[in-house]
Amino acid sequence: MHSLQFTAESSSKGVVERDFVMGQVPGVLWSPASGADRAPLVLMGHGGGNHKRHPAMAGRAQSFVAGCGFHVAVIDAPGHGDRPRTAHDEQEVAALAAARAAGEPEGPGARRYSGYLAELAVPEWRATLDALQELAEIGADGPVGYFGINLGTAIGVPLVAVEPRITAAVFGLHWPDDLAEKAKQITVPIEFDMQWDDEDIPREAALALFDAFASTEKTLHANAGKHHEVPRFEVDSAARFFARHLGGVLTSPV
Repeated sequence: MHSLQFTAESSSKGVVERDFVMGQVPGVLWSPASGADRAPLVLMGHGGGNHKRHPAMAGRAQSFVAGCGFHVAVIDAPGHGDRPRTAHDEQEVAALAAARAAGEPEGPGARRYSGYLAELAVPEWRATLDALQELAEIGADGPVGYFGINLGTAIGVPLVAVEPRITAAVFGLHWPDDLAEKAKQITVPIEFDMQWDDEDIPREAALALFDAFASTEKTLHANAGKHHEVPRFEVDSAARFFARHLGGVLTSPV
């Protein structure tokens, strides 16, 4: 069992940002500068090829912390960000690049590699949640949500399927192949994002994954546009979704 160690801290616009390591896993925790005690916690999974400090992660964290008063934590997935790539990682990344260069579908390779990463990442996320809940400002009995699309869904669906502490989740932009059976184990409220004109994930595939969730409360958000064109207002929707289900209070209009 590893303990969480903070390595750096900064503050801006009412948000405290702390780098940490949990064993060999680097992460970042964003928190309200005031009123943080026992605030809900949102775990965020980053997209494939990205990292914990990608602008999309930092922007969403700012919205959730400043707009809702949440804590937000992100860790680098295996082979991403500040984590070294193994020979297997290099092989998978090269295969994806080759498919892209040849104009071939990246889906088969992306699904294979995402499944591999999820097997490694789910235990790391659970251990990180253990450590975060030992912090006085979070606590062991506070509400926990999960946000992750793309690779964040590939990791998040198996995580939420086995982690009872997570009681609401936002997913999207992934195929059902390796995830549908795990989605059938999930009954917590779900918000699901898809792009109607996604060049990588056919509409039928996205709809099949959404349909697989056993949640009695689940909402599908289908927007026009390609894979990387998810509208920014979906972050505002996710903030309202988490505020409803985690008990947060919207401190600014979103």
